[in-house]
Amino acid sequence: MNILIRAAAQREKLFIALYKNAFPSVAQYISKMGGSFDDAKDIFQDALVIYYEKAVASAIAINTNEKAYLVGISKHLWLRKFKDNSHNTSLDGIDITFNIDDDQPSESKLMHFLETAGKKCMELLRSFYYDQLPLADAAKLFGFSGVRSATVQKYKCLEKARETIKERSLTYEDFLN
Repeated sequence: MNILIRAAAQREKLFIALYKNAFPSVAQYISKMGGSFDDAKDIFQDALVIYYEKAVASAIAINTNEKAYLVGISKHLWLRKFKDNSHNTSLDGIDITFNIDDDQPSESKLMHFLETAGKKCMELLRSFYYDQLPLADAAKLFGFSGVRSATVQKYKCLEKARETIKERSLTYEDFLN
C-alpha cells in the first residue's frame, strides 16, 4: 500500500511540474489562435493524458524535453479541434462578397521589373515558373553545366529584379492596377 501512495504522490508531483512548465506556452499558443483559457485547459489536459499513457506504456522516446513534447501534442490537438469545428461554422451575417479585380497585381508592371534582369533571365524564369520546366531540362536548354548552375542563375535573375525594386523603394501597392 505504501508503494501505491508513493507512486501517486510522484505522479501528482510530475503533473504539477509539467503543468507549471508547459501550460503557459500552450495557453499562449491557443490564445493566439483564437481559443479561450478554458479551451487551453481542455487541450492541455488531453495532452497530459496522451503523454502519460504513452510514458506508462513506454511507447515514447522523447528526443526533446517534456515541455516541447506537451506543447507539440497540444498544438496538434488544437489544430485537429479547429479543423473539426471549421466544418460547423455558420456563415450567417458574414459578408463574403468580393471583387476579383480589386487589388490584383498589374502584369505589365511586374513584367517591366522582371525585364530589367535581362532577356536570358526572362526566358529562364518563364521556362521555370510559367512553363514549369524542370531545372534539369532548363539547364540543358540554356547551356548550364548542371542543375546547380541553373538554380544559381535563377536566383541571380530574381535578385536582379528584387534589387531594382529595392532601389526604387517600391511597395506592393505600386504593382496594383
